[in-house]
Amino acid sequence: MKENIVGREAEIEKLESYISSRRSEFIAIYGRRRVGKTFLVKELFENRFAFRITGKDHVTTKEQLASFCFALSDQFGIEPDAANWPEAFRFLQKALEKKPEGTKIIFFDELPWFDTHASNFVSALEHFWNDWASYRSDIKLIACGSATTWMLSQVINSRGGLHNRITHNILLSPFRLHEVEAYFQSRGFYYERPEIIECYMAMGGVAYYLSLFENNQSVAQNIQQLCFTRGGELTEEFDRLFNSLFKKADHHLAIVTALKDRGMGMTRQDLLEATGLANNGKFSQILKELEQCDFIRSYTPFGKTKKDMMYQLIDPFCLFYFKFMHNKGSFLDNYWVKMQATAEYDSWCGHAFEIVCLHHINEIVKALGIDGSINTPCSWSYRPTAKVMADEEADEDLRHGTQIDLLIDRSDRSVSICEMKYCSGEYEISKSYDAHLVHRLKVFKKVTKTTKTLIPTFVTPHGLYNNMYARKINRQVTGNDLF
Repeated sequence: MKENIVGREAEIEKLESYISSRRSEFIAIYGRRRVGKTFLVKELFENRFAFRITGKDHVTTKEQLASFCFALSDQFGIEPDAANWPEAFRFLQKALEKKPEGTKIIFFDELPWFDTHASNFVSALEHFWNDWASYRSDIKLIACGSATTWMLSQVINSRGGLHNRITHNILLSPFRLHEVEAYFQSRGFYYERPEIIECYMAMGGVAYYLSLFENNQSVAQNIQQLCFTRGGELTEEFDRLFNSLFKKADHHLAIVTALKDRGMGMTRQDLLEATGLANNGKFSQILKELEQCDFIRSYTPFGKTKKDMMYQLIDPFCLFYFKFMHNKGSFLDNYWVKMQATAEYDSWCGHAFEIVCLHHINEIVKALGIDGSINTPCSWSYRPTAKVMADEEADEDLRHGTQIDLLIDRSDRSVSICEMKYCSGEYEISKSYDAHLVHRLKVFKKVTKTTKTLIPTFVTPHGLYNNMYARKINRQVTGNDLF
């Protein structure tokens, strides 16, 4: 039922449009594990399926075929006995041909799991689509899969029989803050927005993680139970996550691990050196897969070219895992609640909030009133060279490095210089920090030689404390604006 679905407005509109088209459609839906792909399709088209089947993990071809035949028997009242996949699809074809006129929605969930060793599943699927379904106008084949390497190589970007046969593909990303809020509200939670931001800082917007929360516990209590209690349902999640998504996940893990302590990211060359992986097309594909699953983002620093592309780890759960869960030898009572009184927690909050902001660039742009103009979000950093440091006559400003975690290069000859600061109350700009900001803008102007207007902007959960330094800030974005 559509009313049970939280958010996903754009995806719902697309799917309904594809289903109502006047041609057969082959729709691939992919994304990271437990992001809500199956739920979306089942809730949207429940009682409208002509045939649906879910692949089984780590079983033989014989067992997959038996499951397929059972599904045919249950849903069509036939007694098929398929010895191979071409026969299985032939039974499906004949059963569909006997159904009355009208749209026939076929749903293959966990499609990669059907492709067991030497099964010829893909070639049989190709034949079913290319030689029969695609010539009709009433077949709507929806294929879901979390094994992103497989979905990309075998289906979406297939160079075999399915090459250019997928009519549409949908990448399902984690929830954004407003969807997380709507999800909690639909389940009887009464979290305020600061708590929801706190939740997002640790869990991100992965639907399954949120589904594990109990509405009689605070966000902190839920995180403690799920992540820091023996037997907690997310204590082993990181180890399962990448192997469920990627073939030879060790390479993906190597990149993610290399990025975990590099806040602004690394260049491709830096990553190659850090991981020891070969510089080839496979490496490019791994980066693409990680980005499509929202683990990393790529960006070109201000004033640089594409060859200077940076890759940054932006998955909240991964960053949370590396900071607090990795290599923890024991589970301590109330560990997470106690951790919130430490400097380590404060440090994490600062970076985690920045990551939340990076996931909500569109909301920030809208809050600034510049969503109608072309704008490019990126980061920028400066480190003085040895030559500058050795030059006694060098500009004093340029003898000190600095960085800007988020700037928005706008088409109106302006640049929004964004300071993202986490605070449990209003953030107070001190005299010293004001001087730091002035220095940062000076260095940015001198190094980049930009003639654009620089607009200091603060992004904070609760806004700025009103003092003489806050009044110098042109624009503010608050936590509410991120929803």
